[in-house]
Amino acid sequence: MPTFICALTWTDQGIRTVKDSPKRLGAGKELAKKMGVEIKQTFLTSGKEDLLVVVEAANGDNVAKFALALSSLGNVRTRTMRAWTESEYAKLLSELP
Repeated sequence: MPTFICALTWTDQGIRTVKDSPKRLGAGKELAKKMGVEIKQTFLTSGKEDLLVVVEAANGDNVAKFALALSSLGNVRTRTMRAWTESEYAKLLSELP
């Protein structure tokens, strides 16, 4: 399944209730599952983004819907990108003309 990385930043609302973040992660996993997205890993990060979430889904539409639904809850803003594993990356390059 295609892999995607979601970079999340807390909103003012999200950071005010940061101690609830682990509970929200559980709710986010349930939301993802309902939308055909599997959360593989979540990382708390330092720097520009607060969290990085690695997800898999059959297609990008499901991931886009999940990111929109998650953002609409008001605790995070999301940026999502498609990611290729090392073997997928090598295969892509081998198919270049």
